Amino acid sequence: MNPDDIILNFNPGTLVILNVVLGLIMFGIALDTTVDDFKVVARKPKTFIIAILAQLIVLPAVTFVLTLILPVTPSMALGMILVACCPPGNISQVLTHRAGGNVALSVSMTAVGNLIYIFVLPLSVAFWGSLHPAARELLTAVELNPWQMLVDIFLIIGLPFIAGLLIRNRFERFAKLVQRWVKWFSLLALVGFIVAALAGNWTYFVAFLGIIILVVTIHDAVALAIGYGTAVVGGLGTRERKAMTFEVGIRNAGLGLGLIFTFFGGLGGMAIVAGWWGIWDIIAGLIVAALWARHTKRRTGSVKGDSSRHAATESPDASAGASA
Repeated sequence: MNPDDIILNFNPGTLVILNVVLGLIMFGIALDTTVDDFKVVARKPKTFIIAILAQLIVLPAVTFVLTLILPVTPSMALGMILVACCPPGNISQVLTHRAGGNVALSVSMTAVGNLIYIFVLPLSVAFWGSLHPAARELLTAVELNPWQMLVDIFLIIGLPFIAGLLIRNRFERFAKLVQRWVKWFSLLALVGFIVAALAGNWTYFVAFLGIIILVVTIHDAVALAIGYGTAVVGGLGTRERKAMTFEVGIRNAGLGLGLIFTFFGGLGGMAIVAGWWGIWDIIAGLIVAALWARHTKRRTGSVKGDSSRHAATESPDASAGASA
């Protein structure tokens, strides 16, 4: 059995539900986004530039190399590339908070980053996929249209994000009231959807369980390491390193899964990689956040690694060079 020849069980009605869930996720992010979040990026662009370069260039490039090293089929390689080209997931803010990182920075990077990804994601997938010696044949076979993908991405994440921003701006009290419910409902719905998708294709998933777990675990660990490593190289502080780690390491695999069923017909290797990634990166992220928070608190007496007074005045570029 070859994952490149498998088409997972998925119907158009289920895809509509997935797109609605993804739209709710973006809507929830926007409801939690203020003008001040964008001002943080404008005032301290260094951290944001490092984060964007890590996500748009370093992560896809390293992923491309991994697809050549790891024992993956062309469809699995393309799935890894697609996930690496997806925007950050909103749970990165939850993980940043649990780890004692700079949450305001995480929200800012997610908000601005998702707007950029609307336009960059289709081009990035087409570029890196076309470079792969085997996966590029799949792109040719499905006749991937980056512009059509851009339209779909705009409808799924762009419009809900804009709607959420408008509601937050005009009805702030209402936005604050419903934001938490929308955010957690959409996240749980996405996890439930991915679990259901894997369960509905359990035979295929079990057939490739070993290689999928190996590949996704390595890929996810590398993504988290890229976030932390680029923050260290950029001279960012401890709390900013935590935010960067999760901002780069946590990807919106749910969006990737939706694109796989829309543009690649549910191609087995791609869908299984994206599906398992959507579950594993939450598990891995929670483990890393808990261990990081415990280590920092044991060393400094505070999860944030700073006294309350210092933490209140710390800027995104403060405490540069501090150890994690």
